[in-house]
Amino acid sequence: MEIITTHTNTDLDALASMVAAKKLYPEAQMVFPGKLSRNVEEFMSLHKDVFTVKTGKDIDLNKVKRVILVDTKNPKRVNKLAELFSRPGLDVHIYDHHPWTEGDARGSLEVVELIGATVTLLVERIKERGIEITPLEATIMALGIHGDTGSLLFTSTTARDAAAVAFLIEKGANLGVVSEFLGRPMTEDQKDLLKALLMSAERHVINGVKVLIARAETREFVVGLSLLTHTISEIERLDAIFTVVLMEDRVHVVGRSNIPQVNAAEILGPFMGGGHPAAASATVKNGNVNEVAEKLVKTIQEKVKPPLSASDIMSFPVKTVFEDATIAEASRVMMRYGHSGLPVVEGLALKGVISRRDVEKAMNHGLGHAPVKGYMTANVVTVHPNMPVAEVREIMIENDIGRVPVVDGGRLVGIVSRTDVLKTLHGDFQNGYHVVHGGRSKQSLYNNIAEVMRRGLSPSVLGILRQAGDIAGQLGCRVYAAGGVVRDLLVGYENIDVDIVVEGDGIALAEAMAGQLGKGARVRAHRKFGTAELFFPDGFKVDVATARVEYYEYPAALPQVESSSLRQDLYRRDFTINAMAVSLNPDSFGELVDYFGGREDLHYGLVRVLYNLSFIEDPTRILRAVRFEQRYKMRIEPQTLKLLEDAVRQEVLLKVSNDRLWDELSHIMMEPEAGKMFSRLDALQVWPQVLPDVSYWEVQPVLNGLNKAIRLLKEWGFGVYPDPWLPVMIAVLHWSDAETAGKICRKYSLSKRQTEKVLTALENWQETLAGLWKETESPRMSDLAGKVSGLPGEAYPLLLALLDEDRMKKRFRSVLTAIRDNRPLLGGEYIRSLGYKPGPIYRRALNELWRARMDGLVLSEDQEREFLEECLKKLRGEMASC
Repeated sequence: MEIITTHTNTDLDALASMVAAKKLYPEAQMVFPGKLSRNVEEFMSLHKDVFTVKTGKDIDLNKVKRVILVDTKNPKRVNKLAELFSRPGLDVHIYDHHPWTEGDARGSLEVVELIGATVTLLVERIKERGIEITPLEATIMALGIHGDTGSLLFTSTTARDAAAVAFLIEKGANLGVVSEFLGRPMTEDQKDLLKALLMSAERHVINGVKVLIARAETREFVVGLSLLTHTISEIERLDAIFTVVLMEDRVHVVGRSNIPQVNAAEILGPFMGGGHPAAASATVKNGNVNEVAEKLVKTIQEKVKPPLSASDIMSFPVKTVFEDATIAEASRVMMRYGHSGLPVVEGLALKGVISRRDVEKAMNHGLGHAPVKGYMTANVVTVHPNMPVAEVREIMIENDIGRVPVVDGGRLVGIVSRTDVLKTLHGDFQNGYHVVHGGRSKQSLYNNIAEVMRRGLSPSVLGILRQAGDIAGQLGCRVYAAGGVVRDLLVGYENIDVDIVVEGDGIALAEAMAGQLGKGARVRAHRKFGTAELFFPDGFKVDVATARVEYYEYPAALPQVESSSLRQDLYRRDFTINAMAVSLNPDSFGELVDYFGGREDLHYGLVRVLYNLSFIEDPTRILRAVRFEQRYKMRIEPQTLKLLEDAVRQEVLLKVSNDRLWDELSHIMMEPEAGKMFSRLDALQVWPQVLPDVSYWEVQPVLNGLNKAIRLLKEWGFGVYPDPWLPVMIAVLHWSDAETAGKICRKYSLSKRQTEKVLTALENWQETLAGLWKETESPRMSDLAGKVSGLPGEAYPLLLALLDEDRMKKRFRSVLTAIRDNRPLLGGEYIRSLGYKPGPIYRRALNELWRARMDGLVLSEDQEREFLEECLKKLRGEMASC
């Protein structure tokens, strides 16, 4: 027997999750473990004939083989059904949206993700599997989501909850019923309890956080304490609300938090409670209200983090300019670091602020030589390092400013931008960096991705990263894996390129790692750049860099490098999705560092630059934007797309060296989705700037089918190339004349051998294709093989992509197989052993032997001997007669 059950005091989310689980497990029996909430009681009284739900007393526990547990993981919350979880062999499937806690059950299937409602997890699976649901079922599922998310207004709500509600509305969910059951008036008992709670409310300021604690006692059990707590929260508008109520023989505690610094679930943990950071509850048997309330205050004092202050989120050290610096100098600093404004100082004292807008206006009027002090804003609003972020936010709103300097004792110590403040509304700041709670829609959302690393990296690579963290700890520095490896871990894409960034001495770390590995490991250091390459005995390579910032002397220049912090190192990168890092130090291994919202952009499928001049400073990012967009099936973010199109119109790619262009272009040619990437490049008007005089529309049909052709050749046992980009280059140029193709080959410095392959393919592919297309039923294999052999192997994908009929493809495969499997066994040495002197006769005889082999006229070495001897006699006679 299979049963579906949930926690006691079953709420709407729990009921809805049971109903949804029933759609996934149609043979399972729904079972209530104990008391129901008032809303659920009322709903079931109307619908008991529609939804058959038994109680624990109705079930023979000895027959239960599987338990589907929803909206909880703790056996203590399922009443007498808890004894099932101690039985060996019980199969448990868990669906829950609460975080893991000590004592939770484990299952063979665990779907545990921190979203607004458990039923959302089940609705997603119902949608994926195409399971039909009735309007009534859709209504109860929508009730569950609305009930647990405050109609999508609680801070625990996610986009997935909203998407699930939209799906349920499409399936006929009745929002009138939802509104009726959620908006029912309070009972007299609830009104009396709410009045008692408001009268007893005590307001505390704990570590800068405003907390309300209300207590009451009632002889009878009153349902809906969580609703009353939410109502008080709406009335009082404080940072956190906790209600402590004695009902019957138990003290019930409910917590609601409106700020990330107060984790309600963590605070109620010592009371054996559970829930979310924003909402949690606990029950204490035989407790005293006052004792529980006093313990609660002490727990809050221990658990509540001090509020974020300006010093926690500010950027430092601050890039500044002196009063006497020129407008032109300020402009160069802004371009160098991508800033939109700069503080103006005299010594260490702050004198004013100048914005990029002010600088641009002055430059446009030919005032680049003028001193900054003549154009700066002198009346500067500042904040103290200890000022709470909430107050900083109000100051920025009141004064309509985008950045505010942080000043301590008259000295400029940091700066807070509008972006810094906005991020505090959408995540946590920890250890000086922003941890973004985001990810792909089907992934669990964690700020520590150590488990993702364990699953996504080989044991050897994971061991190398852990070793780097251990050594960094010994050296007293911080170390991170950064860039593409983090991005690909989060999207589940294989990546063998590992980049390590060190806040310290990157070269010293690489040398220490090599020293521990001993024989076989070696380091190649580049001291000018503070980077090193660490080579391992098995050929694996890790790039190690000192945290650095790159700036550009002028658009499209090679970057200049100087030391910086991790934040600045990540800011220099091309896109937000590549500007993430993960800590490798043992005390924080796996913690995600994301200053710029990269994980959120991955979640929404956006390629976004970090600052407006990104494509101007490094135009090759245009090609990378397209590559990442098509590889990960994402889209270029609208503002980024506008910046890209502006850069293309300015033809900035023409200012880039051919070597740098080729580095990006060849990477595109090695991508499985190269055809889509080239199509996008053409749509963005990039194609003419990187492949001049080559017509995209002539080669577009072949490019679209080239990847399929390459895969098919590999399936046939062919298609391994020393230069994996060369088949694509041949396809790109196959309609070009030799002069144009030669120019492209020279432009990108192809070797002589590579260029010869391109030109040979261009000269012969049409004739070869015509031979394969011939309608002759049984063309001579030697004729076909002779034409195909005249092409480089890198041209084979082009031919296969152009063959649109299965019989032609089969013919091509048979030709390739014959060329590979029917090579003659004898060669020039055998002819020499017969007494013939080297000369043209060798080539003619061996060619005839090869053709005979292709046509199946010669099948063995003995037959080859006979054939060659006869052929040589015949050829000698012909030559003698001449």
